[in-house]
Amino acid sequence: MSLSNLFRKKSTKVIVQEGGDGEHNSLNKVLTIKDLTFFGIAAIIGGGTFSAIGNACYSGGPAVVLLYIMCAVACGFTAMCYAEFASRVPVSGSAYTYAYVSFGEIFAWIIGWALIMEYSIGNIYIAFSWSGYFTNLLEIFHIHLPEWLTINYKSAQDAVMANKGDEGLLAWKNAPVLAGLRIIFDLPAVIINLLITYLVYRGTKESKNFSNAMVYIKLAIIILVIVVGAFYVDIDNWTPFMPNGFSGVMGGVSAVFFAYIGFDAVSTLAEESKNPQRDLPKGMIYSLVICTVVFIVLALVITGMVSYQLLGVSDPLAEIFALKGVKWMLFIVSIAAVVAMTSVLLVFQMGQPRIWMTMSRDGLMPKKFSEIHPKYKTPSFATIVTGLVVGIPIFFTDENFVLDFTSIGTLFAFVLVCGGVLMLSPQSEAETLERQSKGKFKIPYINSKYIFPMLVIVGGISIEKFLPTFYLNVFDFSDGKMATNLPMLIFLLLCIVMTVLSFLKNLSLIPLLGLISCCYLLTGMAVSNWIWFGVWLFIGLVFYFCYGYKKSKLNIVA
Repeated sequence: MSLSNLFRKKSTKVIVQEGGDGEHNSLNKVLTIKDLTFFGIAAIIGGGTFSAIGNACYSGGPAVVLLYIMCAVACGFTAMCYAEFASRVPVSGSAYTYAYVSFGEIFAWIIGWALIMEYSIGNIYIAFSWSGYFTNLLEIFHIHLPEWLTINYKSAQDAVMANKGDEGLLAWKNAPVLAGLRIIFDLPAVIINLLITYLVYRGTKESKNFSNAMVYIKLAIIILVIVVGAFYVDIDNWTPFMPNGFSGVMGGVSAVFFAYIGFDAVSTLAEESKNPQRDLPKGMIYSLVICTVVFIVLALVITGMVSYQLLGVSDPLAEIFALKGVKWMLFIVSIAAVVAMTSVLLVFQMGQPRIWMTMSRDGLMPKKFSEIHPKYKTPSFATIVTGLVVGIPIFFTDENFVLDFTSIGTLFAFVLVCGGVLMLSPQSEAETLERQSKGKFKIPYINSKYIFPMLVIVGGISIEKFLPTFYLNVFDFSDGKMATNLPMLIFLLLCIVMTVLSFLKNLSLIPLLGLISCCYLLTGMAVSNWIWFGVWLFIGLVFYFCYGYKKSKLNIVA
């Protein structure tokens, strides 16, 4: 095995010919800027808005809006990096393809493997959240499902072990037993996964129309939630603004960042876009800006309506209106949540098969994954497998594990995309003018030679002045021993290294800021997140060396 082969790269010319020029693929090119923007909104406003936002507010208090802004900035820089790649390499592989161009095959595989965590595994969390709101909606119509059909097995088992949680205890007590095993599973989550898989299998046009309709509905309802909620805001609930300190704010990283997962899913639809090099970048950026405004206003409203201590629940928007006695809004919120999370399931379920399709074309996945349905023009086999990857774990996992698992994989992908833009070879002046004349996106070049070092210095001084305990948290000398916050230490070392490189190499400022901001968000991940991510990565590398390395179309036979 040659070490150099691990870093073999694909040229943009070859990649475009394989699927990005509109002539070498058999997918339907039907998506416009509006469709792509709506797909972005459909993916972003979902579980993070109707479920994860509660845990984030409970951890950080009203100051969680700062974390939303930080994540928006990180995602904004990252979106521009995605947009740059989408303009140069308009194919369906998303971050996987971008890593193949900039870093080489081994990193492309790692990203492709990590994206399974974002799209497929992320949909498991959304399916659980969808089920909770859908069950509440049924209750409004006096339709009651048995508890053992509305909760996952692990949550019920944990409730029994902790001897708390009415739903879990009832499910465990009343569940039928087959061969000594209690039959407990989340039936609504299973059903919605089957329906979404079928819709995505049928075609992009059908999925587009369904997604657009749901976006209109959920945006209208969210605006209604904000307007009605504003009348119940008590500014005393915003005090203290940061009840658990900055560490409490950062404790909500997984939940808040999960809310932003989705804008990058737009890039997987490149080969079904009418003009991907112009429309994909705009779709990603427009959807990100719209959703950021929604998140910040919504966080301020819900933390103003009730104390942050009451928001650590799975359905915070329904909870706040229940506490305020606005019963008619419970019905509206439940409908909005079901619609919003259905659209997220749809977009993520579309994204994963297209990444597998691209990996299959490169030889890193079995050829069957690139099979296109002759009638529906969709990656049919990959779509079915995605449905199974989402559906099977629903029977034995729970939402908390999935949430943390998904966020770290996505952030890791974002880091490599931003780093990949820094490594792209600069285009000639003629190529730049050609892109501009055709309305294709290009990241504006801002020399970071002096700006980035200055930002690092100013940031360091500001932290010392306004957050004096920050550095003490990196090097803790309590109890006479030094305990090191390893992720934060690595981040500080990275800042130093990138400061030197920015001065010596005249790096582009925007992707550099994207890289640094995403790396900072990674420091908020728990040790258990990193352990599970390492296990997942190890499994992926075993698959790559056993199959992908040998079957790769770049594999040079001596």
